[in-house]
Amino acid sequence: MVKDSSTTTSRCPLFLFLREGGKGCDREVDIKSKGVYPPYSKINFKTGGQTPVNNSVVSITNAKSIFKEVMEEPGKMFDLLRVDIRSACEQAVSELIKAELTLFMGREKYQRLSSGEKEECNYRNGFYERTYTAQSIGTLTFKVSRDRLGKFNSQMISKYDRYEKKLEKDMALMFLSGLSTRGISLISRNLIGRKISASEVSNANKELCTGIETWRVRPLHEFKIKYMFVDGVHFDMRVGDSIEKVPMLIVIGVTESNRRMFLCIQQGDKDSASTWREIFKDLKNRGLEYARVRLGVMDGLPGLEKVFKEEFPNAEIQRCQVHVARNVITKVPHKMKMEVADRLRDIFYATGKKKAMEHYERFLQDYEEIIPSAVRSLRNSIASCLTFYSFPEEEWPSLRTTNAIERVNKEFKRRTKPMEILAGEKSAYRLLCFIALKMELHWQKSTFGKKKQNVIKEFTQNT
Repeated sequence: MVKDSSTTTSRCPLFLFLREGGKGCDREVDIKSKGVYPPYSKINFKTGGQTPVNNSVVSITNAKSIFKEVMEEPGKMFDLLRVDIRSACEQAVSELIKAELTLFMGREKYQRLSSGEKEECNYRNGFYERTYTAQSIGTLTFKVSRDRLGKFNSQMISKYDRYEKKLEKDMALMFLSGLSTRGISLISRNLIGRKISASEVSNANKELCTGIETWRVRPLHEFKIKYMFVDGVHFDMRVGDSIEKVPMLIVIGVTESNRRMFLCIQQGDKDSASTWREIFKDLKNRGLEYARVRLGVMDGLPGLEKVFKEEFPNAEIQRCQVHVARNVITKVPHKMKMEVADRLRDIFYATGKKKAMEHYERFLQDYEEIIPSAVRSLRNSIASCLTFYSFPEEEWPSLRTTNAIERVNKEFKRRTKPMEILAGEKSAYRLLCFIALKMELHWQKSTFGKKKQNVIKEFTQNT
C-alpha cells in the first residue's frame, strides 16, 4: 500500500468558506480542529478514508474578498468550483494509479528486498503526465506512475483512451441528431473543455455501424406485410475524390395490423429496373412473404411497375396521383392549368370508382380535341391511379399517393441539410437508419389509414 502521499490543501478558499457557513471575519479556520476535509486532504489508503491535513489554515478574509468579487460577477463562482473539482479529480486519479502500481509491484514504496529478490526485481520509475476528458468534469491532467521495465499498464484508464466512453455516445447522438462532425468539433470546447476533432467524431460513430447494419438487414419473417411504398431520394455524397448525387432506395411496408415499418434503405440506381428487382429479391430472401403483399404504391418510375408485378404476382399497382396530375398539367397551356387541375381533382377525389370514371369520361369528351397530349397522358395512367378504390375506404387518403414515403424523404433531407455532404455509403446508412428508427417509434402512436396523420409533424417538432 502507499505510505507516502502528498499533503495538499484546497486551492479554492471560497469552497472552505462555504463549508464553514461564512462564520467569522478575520479569524482563520483550523481544518483539523473543525474536521473540515477539503478536496485535497490526505488520502489514507490503510484505513480507506481521508485524514485531515495537519496545521492547514485558510484565511476567511481572503475567502470573503473572493466572495464579494463573485457577488459582483456570479458566473465566477461556478468557474472557481469547476477548477477546484477538476483539480481534486486529477489528484484522486493520480493517487489511485499510484496505488494500482503498488499492487502491481507487490510491495510498498521504499520497502527493502532480500538479496534473492533483487535479481529479478522491478522498480518504480517516476511518472508521466497525460490528459483525459471526463463527462461533466472536463479535461483532466494527471500523473501516471510507471515502472522501470515498462510492464505496468493501468487498468483504470487504458493507455490510448483520450476521453470517457460516455462522451463517445454523446458525440454519436449529436451527429445522428443532425449536427455535422465539424459542428460538433466547434462546440466541443465549450461543452467539455476540449476541442474534439472531426476525425474523432467519425471514429466514435463507427462503433454504431454493427448495430445499424443489423437493423437495416434484419429478418422479416415475423412481419405480415400487405402494402409497400416504393421510392428513392438523392443525396450529395463523397465517392472517392469527387462529390456525386447518389440515390438511396427506400421501401416502407404496412403490416396487417396497420403499422408502418422500414423494409429497405439501400444505395442503388433509382431508374434501373434491374436494381429494383434485386431489392425485391433481397426482401424475399430476408423472409418477406411475397404472397401476402396486395398493393404497391409508387410514382411510375421506368420499369418499376413491371418488375414489381413480376416479383409480387398477387399485388396490384397504385400509381401516385400527384405525379400523374403533374405529368398531365405540364402538357396543358398556362391559361388552362387551373381548370384542368380542378377537373383532375374531381376524378381522383370522387366518392367511388364509378363516380371517378364518370368524371374521367367527361374529361375525355371536353379536352380530347383541345389538349390531346394531356388526355393521352391521363389515359395511360388512369387504371393504375384508381386502384385504391378496391381497398377499405378509411385507407383511401393514405393509398392515393406516395405521400407516406415522400414525407420520409423530406425528413431525411431536412436532417442531412446541416451536413451538406454525406461522407460515404456507410455514413449515409448510419444517419438515415437512425432517423428511420426514431420514425418507427413515433409511427407506433398512429395507425395507418387514419385521416389525421401528424406523426411526422410531431417527430419533426419534438426532435
